[in-house]
Amino acid sequence: MMYSYKKEKLPKNTTQLVVEVPKTDIKKEEEEAFSRLQSQLTIEGFRPGKAPKDIAEKHISKDALYQELAQKLISRIYKEIITKESLKPIISPKVDLVKAKEGEDWQIKISLAEKPIVELGDYKKIIKDIKALAEKSNIWVPGKDKEAKKPEENKNKLLNEVLTALLKETKLEVSDLVIDEEINHRLTHLVDEIQKIGLTTENYLKSKNLTMESLKAQFRKEAEDTYKLEFVLAEISDKEDIKVEKTDLDKLFVNIKDEKERKKAEQNSYYYATILRKQKTLDYLISL
Repeated sequence: MMYSYKKEKLPKNTTQLVVEVPKTDIKKEEEEAFSRLQSQLTIEGFRPGKAPKDIAEKHISKDALYQELAQKLISRIYKEIITKESLKPIISPKVDLVKAKEGEDWQIKISLAEKPIVELGDYKKIIKDIKALAEKSNIWVPGKDKEAKKPEENKNKLLNEVLTALLKETKLEVSDLVIDEEINHRLTHLVDEIQKIGLTTENYLKSKNLTMESLKAQFRKEAEDTYKLEFVLAEISDKEDIKVEKTDLDKLFVNIKDEKERKKAEQNSYYYATILRKQKTLDYLISL
């Protein structure tokens, strides 16, 4: 397939590809898409996938053909370009069909988000300073009443202070594509929950003294902090060579008594390894 593209680096580790596909290639791709759909057809009086073209045409809608054509074409072009350009997207791309009229050249705009560059700064010094300050404030002075806090409360308070400081001191920019996807996911979930309790979104927002704009702004801040923290902790894990061994996972899985649940967990071992690695990194930070 002959196509051309332009690559443009946008702010916040976002890349945009503008792809031009000539109409001759689109025609060829359309014929192949039709053949694929034809081979899946089951029509009475014919063996599955063996209906003649003129009959198959009556059963395959323009929309179904267009969807099959666009999906396969864009997917193949996208895979080829990211391999050629050594791009490493962290979420699915955003695709816009700028021009896609029948019998004309196509123009496709693909926006993708890459992993941000993380500038950590002297995180060890930051943490040691916070710990020194925390220990100082915990010293009892005559005449100063102080409620005794549980060790777990102290640990959580310290961890919150450490993570807040890391977010403040670390430099990184997360692509808007990632943040926007997270905001949309949260909004969809919230609307579903609101509908379940029989409220309208408008009434819910009024009851919370919010507008859609202020809610989105709140979600944006939370999403940015969450993702930044994920990337910061992953960077520290790499820098400090923090690993999860098979024995770590075995200890976790052995505690799941239900055999079906345990097998399911073992199949998702990558997910659990990610969580354990993050926990190990948090423990490491507190121990500094």
